[in-house]
Amino acid sequence: MSRPRLRDLGIIIGHLPPGPDNAITDVPGVWVGHKTLIYDEPSIARTGVTVILPREVNIWKDNAFAGYHSFNGTGEMTGMHWVAESGLLCYPIVLTNTHQVGTAHAALVAYGQQRGLTTLSSLAVVAETWDGWLNDMDAFPITPEHVIEALENARPGATVEGNVGGGTGMICHDFKGGIGTASRLVTVPSGRFTVGVLVQANHGDRRDFRVNGVPVGLALDYARIPNPYEETRPDTSSIIIIVATDAPLLPGQCRRLAKRAALGMARVGGIGHNGSGDLFLAFATGNHFPASHESLHELKMVPQHHMNEFFEAVIEAVEEAILNALTAAETMVGYKNHVANALPIDELLRLVKTA
Repeated sequence: MSRPRLRDLGIIIGHLPPGPDNAITDVPGVWVGHKTLIYDEPSIARTGVTVILPREVNIWKDNAFAGYHSFNGTGEMTGMHWVAESGLLCYPIVLTNTHQVGTAHAALVAYGQQRGLTTLSSLAVVAETWDGWLNDMDAFPITPEHVIEALENARPGATVEGNVGGGTGMICHDFKGGIGTASRLVTVPSGRFTVGVLVQANHGDRRDFRVNGVPVGLALDYARIPNPYEETRPDTSSIIIIVATDAPLLPGQCRRLAKRAALGMARVGGIGHNGSGDLFLAFATGNHFPASHESLHELKMVPQHHMNEFFEAVIEAVEEAILNALTAAETMVGYKNHVANALPIDELLRLVKTA
């Protein structure tokens, strides 16, 4: 039985309206695909791949401006030197587990080359978070074929959340975490635009966990709801945040959006632990930059003094996306019989409504 999203519970984050699916796919042309691996033989797999296609299948030949921010760098997101240098995103984005960045990178490069989608050298974008509590990462269960399946599964519309794709084995604020998404509509004098967010949430301590400002993590103490890995789980945590918009933003403006993702994470209680890979990427599809780049291009730009609404949209959408990952995720038993308990919805509602 599927679990509810945050808004299904009557909990509304912020004041800006969401898009029709309240997902990163509300940004026109942005598609999401997943491949989920859950099995117990020949090894324990609780892992997968999530892909984001920024312009359907055209990002290789119609690049998008982008910007990157490392809030805390104990993690990996490949291709960021080129994003920082050029301001361009030239590939789809793949999210997976820490040990299989190389597998995903090679598969993504091969996919583009073999299908004639690109002839450029390959600075693909692959990001990771650690799922080794629930998944036997040393068995390397993900194959190139799984990455290709995720790419070919990519679609517009409503996006599955929780225990899916790259988020399958993730843990957030000491509850089962995973993939979450949300969106906001922004109206400024330069136009009406959509901002969408997708997170792979694998970070945070329970004591810091907040929902719409309510410190619910303090009330959901370990005596009432056990945390099986409190003593033995490694001191690691991470979150990948991808921000998308159809606004005509330039690379520096994209980087400004990526920075604001940290504030949405903080509203839920994320602090950027020493062992955390908190890596954020924002891209904007409102300008077109053909990969052939054989002539001058005319670009549009949202004025800087219109950016405040975009900042609010990112912060609200990140906060809600993390909470959607938590409400959607179900209890999971995995590697060495380790357990990650789902966030208790009834308790959450009681605490928020009585705050």
